[in-house]
Amino acid sequence: MKKIKKYLKKHLTKDRYQHTLSVASTAMAMAMRYNPDTTNANFIKRAELAGMLHDCAKCMDNDKKLKLCEKYDIPHSSFEQEHPYLLHGKIGAHIAKEKFHINDKDVLQAITWHTTGRPDMSLLEKIIFIADYIEPMRRPIPELNVIRRLAFEDIDKAMEKILCNTLKFLESKGSPFDAMTQKTYDSYVKNASRMEEKL
Repeated sequence: MKKIKKYLKKHLTKDRYQHTLSVASTAMAMAMRYNPDTTNANFIKRAELAGMLHDCAKCMDNDKKLKLCEKYDIPHSSFEQEHPYLLHGKIGAHIAKEKFHINDKDVLQAITWHTTGRPDMSLLEKIIFIADYIEPMRRPIPELNVIRRLAFEDIDKAMEKILCNTLKFLESKGSPFDAMTQKTYDSYVKNASRMEEKL
């Protein structure tokens, strides 16, 4: 962790580094809440690790992101090619694996998908996605307090609420959004409908 913090201080802005620390601590709190194995603290440490590295490529120049994707054959969509700021998750996972020798697939997936989400996310992926949105330093956004409460009560409802709010915000601004965000939201709506049918 000392090596990771040294790298982050060098490659992130001061504000981004503080955000990273805040995401990591929020992820640890959520991991304590949802820990699938209460006899093992490993899940909490993995949440901290993914939280610390989720934005490790955030401040990288966009041209460099594209060059790294080409150099290392990192799969990306045409939308990501046109909007390379979205690539920081995939580049971040590459850095985590190659520079810090992290081979935990779940941790790497959590870093990869923390911006857009994806259908069928693991518990750790959900935690990093949500922690990035609700961390204490996050500037005020609509329904943030509601989502923070949901994050510790019903993780799937928190996911659905964040995705819905994100899509509404981008639509209101006329901003394009990655199709994966829509797919992820649709998957949560579908799962919620199935649950309601069972009740």
